[in-house]
Amino acid sequence: MSKIKARKGSPYARILGVGGYRPVRVVPNEVILERIESSDEWIRSRSGIETRHWANDEETVAAMSIEASGKAIADAGISAEQIGAVVVSTVSHFAQTPAIATEIADKLGTAKAAAFDISAGCAGFGYGLTLAKGMIVEGSAEYVLVIGVERLSDLTDLEDRATAFLFGDGAGAVVVGPSQEPHIGPTVWGSEGDKSHTIKQTVPWDRFRIGDVSQLPLDSRGEVKFPAITQEGQAVFRWAVFEMAKVAKEALEAAGLTAEDLDVFIPHQANERIIDSMVKTLKLPEHVTVARDVRTTGNTSAASIPLAMERLLATGEAKSGDTALVIGFGAGLVYAATVVTLP
Repeated sequence: MSKIKARKGSPYARILGVGGYRPVRVVPNEVILERIESSDEWIRSRSGIETRHWANDEETVAAMSIEASGKAIADAGISAEQIGAVVVSTVSHFAQTPAIATEIADKLGTAKAAAFDISAGCAGFGYGLTLAKGMIVEGSAEYVLVIGVERLSDLTDLEDRATAFLFGDGAGAVVVGPSQEPHIGPTVWGSEGDKSHTIKQTVPWDRFRIGDVSQLPLDSRGEVKFPAITQEGQAVFRWAVFEMAKVAKEALEAAGLTAEDLDVFIPHQANERIIDSMVKTLKLPEHVTVARDVRTTGNTSAASIPLAMERLLATGEAKSGDTALVIGFGAGLVYAATVVTLP
């Protein structure tokens, strides 16, 4: 017989507050067109993107996270000292160690909260939310701060016609806390590593130690390119449209719901054509509000779902207590979907 004593937490968990931060600089498609052969009409028709936000030097991964987190903590009606864990999903914090979550936890004024980063690309928010739910039910934390944050402008090749227009910067955060009723459904998540080549970093960091620039990509001026995110657009599109609709359906079934029970659909804001195709495949009723933050925010990877959630609530397009299906998918290829009650 085991001698280990189990610690019991809350029966369930829920999102208590949400916050977002978008950089001050708004970048229209015209700026992107300075470096690629394309048109505003083509970009809008292929992605739905009209503008995106790019961070300045002061809008670091940590600074944006702190702004978004402060709003989420206030929205949840708790203090930073009550946060027991900070989970940050990002692919654009360039220091391998320490985790940026530790700096964020300290600057927010938490009482030595557990803090760590995860790398799950555009599904990172869903992964973090699932971890937070587990911590609260298990009893290792009463309140968990989940942050999705990216400075993808640092990882964008502005001469890559396939991706230059896609990415934006920003941070979204939620506070997850205890609940007596289930307000975060079972997560349907997974990975398809055999397709990892379809979204990847162009050059691994260690290639810069070799010192042979002939092995590194050059830009139009003959200068070595900084590593960037690249993708096989058509392959990713087909995977997202067909496979992620199945995952979304599985998440609904796992929560014991149907499309008719939904009030809101918040998919990863990668591409409006993908969103439209998923809406059609899922046969979402007319009453379901669909997040389309991609139009003015672009693809912010791990930040896209919480940012879209925050905007829907701020504009009144969604309201507290609404039932929302959220799904993230991206590099890996990884995915995570669940149904939540909006804060």
